[in-house]
Amino acid sequence: MKPDMFRQPVSILVGLGFPAEVRGVMDAYRHLVEWPASQRDGAHLVALRACRAALRGEIEAETARGLFAAFAEKHDLLAPETDVIAASRLRREKDPHVR
Repeated sequence: MKPDMFRQPVSILVGLGFPAEVRGVMDAYRHLVEWPASQRDGAHLVALRACRAALRGEIEAETARGLFAAFAEKHDLLAPETDVIAASRLRREKDPHVR
């Protein structure tokens, strides 16, 4: 495994709500650089700095992953896990009153 790759990808929602897997520091860095300037905040700055440090080998990729995931969570970008979606769908199929 490359040193800048995450052990487990961070699944985020992009565009019109399509899930995308951020698999490494460079992917996370690209998403952060493309984030609109008007929406950048402290969480963005911390995650961006962590990605830069990880790309330079100053910190572990997993540290940058954690900070990127925290940024994504703060901005409601984390994609729901597929097993949660499947369980919700199954529950609706069994009970038509569940939404």
